[in-house]
Amino acid sequence: MVPKTATIVIVGGVAGGASAATRARRMNEHAEIILLEKDEHVSFANCGLPYYIGGEIADRQKLLVATPEFLARRFRIDVRTCQNVESIDRVGKAITIRNLVSGETYSLAYDKLILAPGAAPLMPPLPGRDAANVFTLRNMADTDRIKAAADACVSKRAVVVGSGYIGLEMVEQLVRQGFQVALAELLPQILPLLDVEMAQPLEETLRRHGVEVYLGDGIQRVLVDQWNAATGIELQSGRVVQAELVILGLGVRPHLELAEQAGLTIGAGCGIAANQYHQTSDPDIYAVGDACEYVFGPTGQSQRIALAGPANRAGRLAGEHAATGRSLPMAPVFGTSIVRVFDRTAGMTGLTAKNAARLGVPARSVTIVANQHAGYFPGATPLTLKLTFDPTSGRVLGGQAVGADGVDKRIDVLATALAFNATVRDLAGLDLAYAPPFGSAKDPIHQAAFAAGNLLDGFEQFLDADADLSGKQVVDVRTAAEVQQTPLAGAPNLVNIPVDELRQRIGELDPAAETVVSCGIGLRGHVAARILKQHGFADVKNLAGGATVRNRIVAVVAASSSP
Repeated sequence: MVPKTATIVIVGGVAGGASAATRARRMNEHAEIILLEKDEHVSFANCGLPYYIGGEIADRQKLLVATPEFLARRFRIDVRTCQNVESIDRVGKAITIRNLVSGETYSLAYDKLILAPGAAPLMPPLPGRDAANVFTLRNMADTDRIKAAADACVSKRAVVVGSGYIGLEMVEQLVRQGFQVALAELLPQILPLLDVEMAQPLEETLRRHGVEVYLGDGIQRVLVDQWNAATGIELQSGRVVQAELVILGLGVRPHLELAEQAGLTIGAGCGIAANQYHQTSDPDIYAVGDACEYVFGPTGQSQRIALAGPANRAGRLAGEHAATGRSLPMAPVFGTSIVRVFDRTAGMTGLTAKNAARLGVPARSVTIVANQHAGYFPGATPLTLKLTFDPTSGRVLGGQAVGADGVDKRIDVLATALAFNATVRDLAGLDLAYAPPFGSAKDPIHQAAFAAGNLLDGFEQFLDADADLSGKQVVDVRTAAEVQQTPLAGAPNLVNIPVDELRQRIGELDPAAETVVSCGIGLRGHVAARILKQHGFADVKNLAGGATVRNRIVAVVAASSSP
């Protein structure tokens, strides 16, 4: 049992720490709760920072979720900002703190300690990285500096290095502010967390909005003038990109110094190891947020997942457990995330096909392209959905979606399915809301589940969209006009037989040959595959996502191999 008058000290605010503090108070009115924050602001909307820089969020004050005065008034929490915790004495149950304003050092005893130290932006040892107008984005101070520099920028030229979530959001918001923006990414695709064909539409969107995109070409140095002001960057290829504003979005590094100094266990994922109640190897010390590890649902292994949602939930549970000695366990985390890039949205949850292969997890995937709502209702736009699942049990392992609208809904459905260990059969039977403005009677979720079920039942086999088609009998079942307008990439010797003519012209094909059918998005390919299979063709596969998805992959590969 935790004494009602226990002293609970929380190191770090923002998502995890502030959630822990307020939940602890709601569960224990009599505890002494002290929240220590190194920066000036204890609780702010860090996910909203790019949108304030771009002017989409106009009022800076709205980013401040909770002020020290509010937390003191409503929750009787002793909030101390500009306080750096320098060490932990686990035996004496006390921490040493330096006041960053006065320089004073003092000691503070605790009964329970919650670590929410967060993470810092990665800053590799690049020549010129300390130049003026080179920025990273992590807190309110960074935000104010970037916004001031952007407002003062005369050339209106900026370069963003790194195409993760922050990088993409900053590109969008700088374009919104009238900047000519370049984006450089070391890896050969935008948003490397996604499978390549799911990320390619984002690249196309960036280019359509005038962004210069350099893939497979990382930063080598920051170029500076005689006043040590940044004038651009040089990439590893030697290419020079001129810019007056340089934003580095290269990922984050967890703050582990306190935990390591205190001898707490650091996990295999290079985060603070914690149990299901977020207790560390010392049961009186908890860890939440970007510096700790969570159980990743699809694998059951612990890893760092630097997202606001898990940090908030873990903070809430740790605060309750520290205040009362009990709480629900932390649920597995699936890395559910989403990003908007101009008029396109991409989201993911769980495992991608790429990550499943990297981790050695048996997995199959299906990809469908379907409208986000009824095609006959105005405003219908295509959405690409990729569903990854266990090839034996059909258990859902992950999903990705990209489109102009409706991505969030499908990713949230899949995230819920993952949380309940649902199978693709379960997805096929979901009773989802339907009216023409909102969806289809057969939702994209259903269509992906139907395709997965067909694969599991042996009714249909799929060929990955990036497969080598040489030596195969490739049958494109679109109309001749469609094929001429959008040729299937990497298939120069295909046979074009429209699906409605296939039964009459089936004699033109070799039933003994390895056969691949393709169409625009895979739907007519499914019909063709079933026709051929039932006419004695022994080896028939439907090209996943048809020409739409294959041509995306081929475009990325071609771009990455060009000088």
